[in-house]
Parts: sequence; structure tokens; C-alpha cells
Amino acid sequence: MESEKKASPVSDVGAWAMNVISSVGIIMANKQLMSANGYSFTFATTLTGFHFAVTALVGFVSNSTGYTSAKHVPLWELLWFSIVANMSITGMNLSLMLNSVGFYQISKLSMIPVVCVMEWILHNKRYSKEVKVSVVVVVIGVGVCTVTDVKVNAKGFICACVAVLATSLQQISIGSLQKKYSIGAFELLSKTAPIQALSLLVLGPFIDYYLSGKLISSYMSTISSGAIMFILISCSLAVFCNISQYLCIGRFSAVSFQVLGHMKTVCVLTLGWLLFDSELTFKNIGGMLVAVAGMVIYSWAVEVEKAASKSIPHSKHSLTEEELNLLKDGLEKGPIRDLEFGESK
Repeated sequence: MESEKKASPVSDVGAWAMNVISSVGIIMANKQLMSANGYSFTFATTLTGFHFAVTALVGFVSNSTGYTSAKHVPLWELLWFSIVANMSITGMNLSLMLNSVGFYQISKLSMIPVVCVMEWILHNKRYSKEVKVSVVVVVIGVGVCTVTDVKVNAKGFICACVAVLATSLQQISIGSLQKKYSIGAFELLSKTAPIQALSLLVLGPFIDYYLSGKLISSYMSTISSGAIMFILISCSLAVFCNISQYLCIGRFSAVSFQVLGHMKTVCVLTLGWLLFDSELTFKNIGGMLVAVAGMVIYSWAVEVEKAASKSIPHSKHSLTEEELNLLKDGLEKGPIRDLEFGESK
């Protein structure tokens, strides 16, 4: 038992490390794949369909070989979840196209308070003052280092709202579905990935044509070996990214995933400066330091909440004076009777 308890923090750190490394890696690979200086692959929604297709294939192989066991989840729940997840992906892509990068970053930052409010509404979850303060610090820090120009229009604002609400609901649902059906992260992902892959591969080319004005069929007819290599790298990293996302949310919460997930933003900015000669100003550095400080405060606040919740059940071992009086009154009035059978006990 002690070894299991000692292994738990290690596996938690491993899940976070897998998510950060794979997410940063996929951003770097996609930057090379999609940028004008790279391979100009501008079909983001279809690429996401490729990601889920490879993830579904890995899940199928895992289930076929007996490495994982398939558990039952109602089809309507899987369809509903996939619709919400695809709305999140499409909404994010439309938001990025219709709004400025600055407003897109603001909409992503707004997910943290939105997730908090939705968890309060759906699961009656409440947060301590320390957690709320740390969330504000993280939002300010990431906002300072990422938000520049802010331009918005009506269509872009609607798409951003849909994207934020759908992403928040999707991430909350990942955790709730795992708990509801006692299903592991990878088992749940292997059930949702085929549905998302099929729908995104069918609808993705049309969405991408609307976003970029280009047909993926034209690009594929002249695709280079370098582009194919980066698509395969992106798909491989996506498998680890998807698995680690489900793992992290299942082990912790959607709020923790959002807050600590902004470490990826810090890593992307740093690697962009190191690998792609991106500008890194004192404003960026200051914002990153504030964001990291907020993440440290959040981790501490969550641990304080856990310690407090563990101590609450142990304080309720003795009966209160009111409960003792009620018990005495019941004993004085006569034997306690079984209401169902009418027998004295």
C-alpha cells in the first residue's frame, strides 16, 4: 500500500509532464507545418481529424490486444460529448480567424472563470479564497505576456463565446464521465476518438475551405515528403496530448487543467524565442513570472483545500447535544419499532 501511495505523486507529475511536453511539441510541429515559412498546411480542422483518427487507431489496437478493457458508456453520451468537443474545436478555429490574436488569447483566459462557474452550477463545487486569488494572478500574468492588439466584431465574439462555453463543458464532462461510469482516461478516449475523427474528417475540409479559401485536395495532390513527415509527427504527439488531457482532468479537475495548463503558454513563448527567434520583451518575461507565481500559489491552495477536506470527516465522530436529547426521548417513549415490519428491535 505504501508503494502505491508513493507512486501516485510520481504518476501525477508524469501525467502533467506528458501533457506539457506533448502540447508544446505539437504546437512547435504545427507551427512549422502551417506557417508560410514552413509547409503552408492551413487545414487545422482536418488536421485535428487526423489526430483523432490516429488516436482511435491506437485505442482499437490497445483494446484488440487486451491491453485495455472496453467498458460500456451509452452511445447518446458519447455522441453528445463529441458534438460539444467538435463545437469547441470549430469555435476556436473560427474565433482565431475572425478576431485578433489578442482577443483570441483573452477568450482562452476566460475559460478559467467560466469553468469555475460551470462547476459551481453543475456540481455545486466551491473554491477557497486562496484558489480564487491564484486564478486571478495566473490570468493577469498570462494576459500580460500574450495579449497585444485587441480587435473584435459581432461574428467573432459569438464564435468566441461558443468556443469558450463548449471547451469548458467538454473538459468538465471528461472528468464527470470518468467518475460516472468508472472508466479510465484512455478507455474513454478510445470511445470518443472514432466519433470525433469521423465527423471532423467529413466536415473538416468544408470548414477549412471557409476559413482559408483553399481545398485540401489541391494541397494533397502536390504535398511534399517534409509536410507528410510533420503531419505524422503532429498526429503522434496528438495521441500523447489527448491521453494526458484525459488523465490530468480525471485525476485533478478541469480548473486545475486550465490553470496549470498555462505552463504550456510559458514554454511555447520561451521555445519560440530560442528556436524561431521570436521577440521576447521584458513585458513577456514579467508576465510569465507572474503566471508561474500564480500557478505555484494555486498548487499550494489546492493542497490546503485537500488537507482541510480530509480533516473535516474526523471531527464528526461524537453526537451533538441535540442528537443525544433526541435519542434519549426516543428511548424513554419505548422500544424502537421497525417501520416496515412493525416488530420491536
